[in-house]
Amino acid sequence: MSDVQKALSRYSAVLSGDERPLFRHCKDLDHKLEQAKEIFENCALCERRCGVDRNIEAGHCGVREPRVVSEFLHFGEEPELVPSHTIFFAGCTLECVFCQNWDISTRPDSGRHYSPVEMAKLIDGQSGKAKNINWVGGDPTPNLPFVLEVIGHLEEDIAQVWNSNMYLSEEAMGLLDGVVDVYLTDLKFGNNECGERLAGVKGYWDIVRRDHILAKGQAEVIVRHLVMPGHVECCSEPILDWLAEEFGDTIRVNVMAQYRPEHHAFRYPEINKNLSIDEFRKAYKQAFELGLNLVD
Repeated sequence: MSDVQKALSRYSAVLSGDERPLFRHCKDLDHKLEQAKEIFENCALCERRCGVDRNIEAGHCGVREPRVVSEFLHFGEEPELVPSHTIFFAGCTLECVFCQNWDISTRPDSGRHYSPVEMAKLIDGQSGKAKNINWVGGDPTPNLPFVLEVIGHLEEDIAQVWNSNMYLSEEAMGLLDGVVDVYLTDLKFGNNECGERLAGVKGYWDIVRRDHILAKGQAEVIVRHLVMPGHVECCSEPILDWLAEEFGDTIRVNVMAQYRPEHHAFRYPEINKNLSIDEFRKAYKQAFELGLNLVD
């Protein structure tokens, strides 16, 4: 059996329920929800730690109540996840100038608000059709208490995928421990400077590395890295080196070539263009030679 086949087999076992607990019977779920609601009152779900009472006003992310822009069975995710019931939240904890989903991330008041019971019924209505529930956005982090409450109302026990930029606080990562089956991460920058310049956050590289290590200690991990023009040396290379050094072939890595200049990318000359074939090949070749467990 090849490494890829072994990985797919392992993920399939987790996602099918053969190697996962029944989370709706998780003894800690009620306690986690209580903790999440306390954090929500002085918000520190992401590392911006804006301290806002989100019951009263929106945080720095612009999110107050959870708003769902779309939900559907997704057949375009990594093969081990398909079909995936994706739930897209409005709003995001980052402010990426090149955001590929800017119409979702920059409009936190868009979409529809569901109660946790309504969302649970909607999910249960897809019973038997999806391998997992895929919480995404934007970013799901501002809505973590809502997600926990929805899971508590589910009739069907189904695998949970946390599809995130991973700029979470340690407290938030603790709440997800024992709840998430697969972290599907978006690892963007290989240093703090690019994170601050292009996503408006401090300490990006330090925080997301910490959270990836925590994630691997909790669940399976699939890392997506979108190669960007002009950022192979400063971002792609250090990211791939670190993934190989820290995780070897124990996680799945998707090196992606889908970058296109969107949102405010026109203000930044090095990313105001499509990714060249040579740049992508350079990054992919490095990932292959490092022995990373690559998604085809």
